[in-house]
Amino acid sequence: MLLIQNIRLSRILRNTWHVDLIMIASCTVAYFVREYLIAHHFEIPSIIPTVLGTAIAFFIGFNNNQAYDRWWEARKIWGAIVNDSRSFARALINYVDDDEVSSKRIIFRHIAFLYALKASLRGTVDEIYIKYLPPEDLVEIKKHTNKHNAILNIQSRELQKLSKENKVDGFRFLEINEMLVRFSDSMGMSERIKNTIFPTTYTYLTKVFIWLFVVTFTLVISQSAGPASIFLGWLIGFVFVSTQINGMSLVDPFENNSAGIPLNQITRTIEINLLQMLEETDIPEPVKPINEEYVL
Repeated sequence: MLLIQNIRLSRILRNTWHVDLIMIASCTVAYFVREYLIAHHFEIPSIIPTVLGTAIAFFIGFNNNQAYDRWWEARKIWGAIVNDSRSFARALINYVDDDEVSSKRIIFRHIAFLYALKASLRGTVDEIYIKYLPPEDLVEIKKHTNKHNAILNIQSRELQKLSKENKVDGFRFLEINEMLVRFSDSMGMSERIKNTIFPTTYTYLTKVFIWLFVVTFTLVISQSAGPASIFLGWLIGFVFVSTQINGMSLVDPFENNSAGIPLNQITRTIEINLLQMLEETDIPEPVKPINEEYVL
């Protein structure tokens, strides 16, 4: 997630340079085609790029709105996970009548759940969760493809065991179990966003329309601007392309890049909070911004 208010032009150009080269080549070809092939036969009506520009504005606006909705929903889901995790640990520490061994084991297992879920959403191999699980849990979890769901299943089983041993009363049991349900809901909503592909037709047609617009705009403007139409065509196209790429960078909010949700920071923050609640001494350092620009 970006932290800075102003984005350097160099960052934008790094994301658009390959498209810029295509647009410059297209504008150059369009200029010479108009100059040497069609200039003496007919003029390109200016209404064509006008209509295309309007269509592109609608497509880009729709794409960016939907992409931001996905990003913001993901951020709200993980904000809820932060709050529920703190409440979960607080309930276990204060409501379970035990020698604190069970509470600590469940809280450690919850930290493992967060790291396993984060690794699944990002498609990375992140085995930090292993250090928070006992050997018997690891044996069981290895049998499952969905490791974070398997961890939740173990949590429910242990909570049920505490209830049978009268180490947590009925009302507290329902309250803590409801938190496990909320973790399952948050997990499912995150997986839904991750596994739902943004409609390819929208992004594809937007790219095609931008290319057609740049070409037709260059053809029209070259009638009065001459060779400068190559630069003007690229400039107008750059505005549309950079806006479209900016929106599409939010389509997968769990992607491990500067535009994604800072899952590393969020999971580390929860980890630190829960370990401090347990009065542990081995506390990891918070995740620091990269180049003071963004945090993962």
